[in-house]
Amino acid sequence: MNSSLLAQKHPSGKLADKPLYRDPVFDGAADPTLIWNKNKKKWFMFYTNRRANADSLKGVTWVHGTRIGIAESSDGGATWSYKDTANINYRPDSAYSFWAPEVLEYHGLYHMFLTYVPGVFKDWNHPRYIIHLTSIDLLNWNYVSTLQLASNKVIDACIIRMPNGNWRMWYNNELDGKSIYFADSPDLFHWHDRGKAIADHHGEGPDVFHWKDKYWMVVDQWAGLGVYQSTDLLHWLPQPVRILEQPGTGPEDGTKGGHPDVIVNGDRAFIFYFLHPGRTPDNEKVDNTETRRSLIQVAELHESDGIISCDRDEPVYINLRKK
Repeated sequence: MNSSLLAQKHPSGKLADKPLYRDPVFDGAADPTLIWNKNKKKWFMFYTNRRANADSLKGVTWVHGTRIGIAESSDGGATWSYKDTANINYRPDSAYSFWAPEVLEYHGLYHMFLTYVPGVFKDWNHPRYIIHLTSIDLLNWNYVSTLQLASNKVIDACIIRMPNGNWRMWYNNELDGKSIYFADSPDLFHWHDRGKAIADHHGEGPDVFHWKDKYWMVVDQWAGLGVYQSTDLLHWLPQPVRILEQPGTGPEDGTKGGHPDVIVNGDRAFIFYFLHPGRTPDNEKVDNTETRRSLIQVAELHESDGIISCDRDEPVYINLRKK
C-alpha cells in the first residue's frame, strides 16, 4: 500500500505518546494547561508538580510545597519534554504551595491565574487564593494582585474572552461544597464575582471552550468529567453521561481522568487530562508513592447530536496549530 493510502487511515498529525507526559522530578504532573509560546515557537504545558515520589511526607503534605512545572513540545503536542519550573515572584510566606495554573496571552502579555496556598499542610483545612501574575517570556512571573472572590478558599481558575470583549472566569469555591462559581472582568485586572455558575453537581477544575458553535464546560466530578453546554456562557445544560469515567486499556490509562485542559484545533478538539494510574480498584484506599503518582494523557473529543464523547483507547494523531 502506498504512503498516500496509509495516510488516509488516520487523521492528520503525529501519533501522540501514551502516556503523554510524566514529570521527571516528582512524578506528580497534574492540572495541565497549554499555551503557544510565540517567542520560542513551541507549545508549553504548565502543570501542578505534586511531590508524589517523596515517600516520607505525611497526610496530604505531598500535594503541598509544590512549584509549577513546565513541559514543552516542538511537534504540535505529540511528544513533550521537561523544561523547568516557573519562576513565580510571589512568596510572602516562608512555606507555600502553587496549584492549578491558568495561562493565557493578550496583546503580547502573558497572564497566569494561579492558586496560592500560604503554607505546606497535612490536611485540606487551610485558606487558598487565586492570584494574578504577568510575564513576557512564560518563565518569569510578576505578581499583580490577589483576586477578591466568593471566599478565602478558592482554586482552579479557568478564563475565556466573551464575545463582548470582556473576560469570564470559572473557579471552585470550596466553602460552598466545592461548587463552580464565576466572575467577570473588563480587562483581566479588575474582577466582579457573579456567584454560582452550575448548581446540579459539585466539582473542580472547570474548563470552558468554544467548539461546534457552542460553549462547553468540562468539570472534574471525581468520577470522570461532567460535560455542560451553553449558548450564552451563563445558562449551562448538563449532558447525561460523563467522559473519562471508564478506564482505558492503554499504557498508564486505566483509571478515571481528572482536571483537564481542552485545546480546539480547527474543527477538532483535544482533551489533556491527568490521572493516578496506580489507583486501581484493588488499591484505591492505599496511600503510597505508587497511588500518589500522576501523569498526563491526551484524547480527542467527538460531538454528535449535542453530546460530547471521548474514546481514550483511540490512537491520537495531533498537530496543534500555531497561535
